[in-house]
Amino acid sequence: MSARRPTPLAKIELLVLDVDGVLTDGRLYFGARGEALKVFHVRDGHGMKLLRASGVDVAVISGRRSGAVTRRMRELGVDDVVQGAADKVAVLDRLCAKRRIRPTAIACLVDDTPDLPLMAAVGHAGAVADAHPLVLAAAHWVAERPGGRGAVRELCDAILRARAETRR
Repeated sequence: MSARRPTPLAKIELLVLDVDGVLTDGRLYFGARGEALKVFHVRDGHGMKLLRASGVDVAVISGRRSGAVTRRMRELGVDDVVQGAADKVAVLDRLCAKRRIRPTAIACLVDDTPDLPLMAAVGHAGAVADAHPLVLAAAHWVAERPGGRGAVRELCDAILRARAETRR
């Protein structure tokens, strides 16, 4: 666990997700004409829908570009999708300005070391179960499930539970 104290999940206003290794299992499928396929878990998508319906929005920031991501996020109603991001913290800063929220009101879910700066920039840093050891060590919250296999749904459910408990 990282030394800084995480923002309670009930106070999260935005969930930022990586794609490869988080929304997918991290494997890349290439055909003769380029990337042909990404596999998304339906329960992760449903968790994202439930989270959005509760008032917590979802954004995607990915270092890669994929038409499959564009299509899947459109199906789920995720408007803030930034692909090909070389500097995810800069993208996060723009999201904060656009939405008028502080980074401490943001949770992220990631899997690998390029996302360590993003983890340090948000209020609640999450990691999928099969994340790189350095990411696991920096995380405030770790999923029981691996990326692409329900980890996103786990975090969505944890946020929803925390919000429900504060309303009691």
